[in-house]
Amino acid sequence: MLRIPRRFSHFVFGFIQSGLTCAVAAAIASIPFLAAGAFVTHWLQSWLMAWIMMTPIVLFAAPAIRRLTYILTRED
Repeated sequence: MLRIPRRFSHFVFGFIQSGLTCAVAAAIASIPFLAAGAFVTHWLQSWLMAWIMMTPIVLFAAPAIRRLTYILTRED
């Protein structure tokens, strides 16, 4: 099994998270293609394009989102 050093876990998390999120969004957007029998083709094309576009955004936005989350929350 591929073992990536833990110092890169931020990138691994972002890669997996963006892929899953894009897969779900592309599936929802592809529902109208069920009747035409083109769901899988449309879903794969949409998912791949969305994943390519979204991965860098997730990787670069995550630190800012973490900081904002820290600002908006408090210790109990």
